[in-house]
Amino acid sequence: MTTTELLTLPDTAHNHDHKYHQLVFGLEGNTEFDIQGHGANVGLGKGCLVPSATEHAFCGMGDNRIVVINIETAKLNSATLQTQVSRLFDKASYFSLDSQRQVLLQAICQEIKQTPTNSPLLQACGNTLLLSMQNLMNEPSPRRINTQIDLAALDLYIQLNMHRKISIAELAGSVFLSPSHFHSCFKEKTSITPHQYVLRMRLERGKEKLAAGWTILQTAEHCGFSSQSAFTHAFRDHFNITPARCQKTIIEY
Repeated sequence: MTTTELLTLPDTAHNHDHKYHQLVFGLEGNTEFDIQGHGANVGLGKGCLVPSATEHAFCGMGDNRIVVINIETAKLNSATLQTQVSRLFDKASYFSLDSQRQVLLQAICQEIKQTPTNSPLLQACGNTLLLSMQNLMNEPSPRRINTQIDLAALDLYIQLNMHRKISIAELAGSVFLSPSHFHSCFKEKTSITPHQYVLRMRLERGKEKLAAGWTILQTAEHCGFSSQSAFTHAFRDHFNITPARCQKTIIEY
């Protein structure tokens, strides 16, 4: 049996242990974990495996969010799955996700945010991430880091996180590149900077929402702009028309 939660950790350190395994994924911001004296930062694309009865400490750093999956091995409905989970949590460890699993995590988190706490879908979400981690850990050798930029994966990541600020470091981390290397590779591939690319996607989505009848304020918030005026300014610079005039033109048409 698994339970799945989205949590924000406090900025004061806590430590404990529990009678169930715990799978933790970094989602937003940064958190510090210390498992039996081995500390690490669990940010986007990172995570840790905490076996049952293992003492660990944790502390949030500013705005943060993590995904926590609690696994009670004895309540899993398959002996085979129980064995697999026991092997996965044979020892505490930290891990890094590849870009495909980062996209999977983001997509599942969107479902979790919209799902009532008593819904069986939450357990299904947790099981999906758990099984994906088993596949990751069972790979016979480390996956080769792909230095090619997967624009489809980046587009999906931007779409899933459009409501908030997206750093270049986050985008770079999704393809396991340093921010500087990512920036140069991205510009060579697209002829624009990552910042320009993200802004263009925000504005294109904004135009779609205006056409669908959203208010300018709703659109600005959905597309990650700090204010309606910031959205209006960027929209006018990009499309050479204000959002209000664009919406009126669409309605008249």
